[in-house]
Amino acid sequence: MFLQENLEKLGGVPASPIDPRTHRALAGPSRVRVLEFLRERRAAATADEVAIEVGLHPNTVRLHLDQLTDAGLVDRAREPRRGPGRPRVLFTAVAEAPPEPGDDGYRVLAGILAGELESTSARPGLVAAEAGRAWARTLAPEPASSTEPTVPTRAAEATGRLVAALDDLGFAPVPPDRAGDPIELHRCPFQQVAAEHPEVVCGVHLGLIQGVLDDLAAPLHARLEPFVAPGVCHAHLTPLEPSPPTEGH
Repeated sequence: MFLQENLEKLGGVPASPIDPRTHRALAGPSRVRVLEFLRERRAAATADEVAIEVGLHPNTVRLHLDQLTDAGLVDRAREPRRGPGRPRVLFTAVAEAPPEPGDDGYRVLAGILAGELESTSARPGLVAAEAGRAWARTLAPEPASSTEPTVPTRAAEATGRLVAALDDLGFAPVPPDRAGDPIELHRCPFQQVAAEHPEVVCGVHLGLIQGVLDDLAAPLHARLEPFVAPGVCHAHLTPLEPSPPTEGH
């Protein structure tokens, strides 16, 4: 009950608005790889150098770099001339914006709640997941009638609605390109707390995802893979096994 009673506080950190241009620029795994390489490199690189590291054609990388530059995620500059010939064009990742004023207080509170749960519960991950499901129930629309059965949602439609819900909550999700691919989550409101208390924070987020799917009666099971890359988590959705027929049928 401890975490559920404080769920509104834990999930209530004000997420900074996401620029639509930024969101579109991150809507492809290849562009994300280009940006991650530049962020990890922490130094300027040419398009050819990026292409070698990420395993893409230089012309493709240049297109990705143009989009990342237009979105304000990458800076472009010409190398100072040091001799004959055209100076090289260099690209660097733009430093991520500092936390919004007031975010620190929410993160401290989230850390305190997560630490308290870890110290008072024998199975904090399960308790956190249940809290996440409770969070999901607050997002579900009120049913037209409590007597009407829930109509199951097809897997593809449910995935789209889950992506929309995660987008509304500020996770900056990238939908899967094809069935079987994960949903990429590019913004965790509690990334620092999750690094210290992954079982609790990731448990809440997993419960949230599964709770949204349950509310849709979607035939999907969720699994969360945290920190597959800097600032990126994967939500894997797999079809549920059909229930075995009851005896006598």
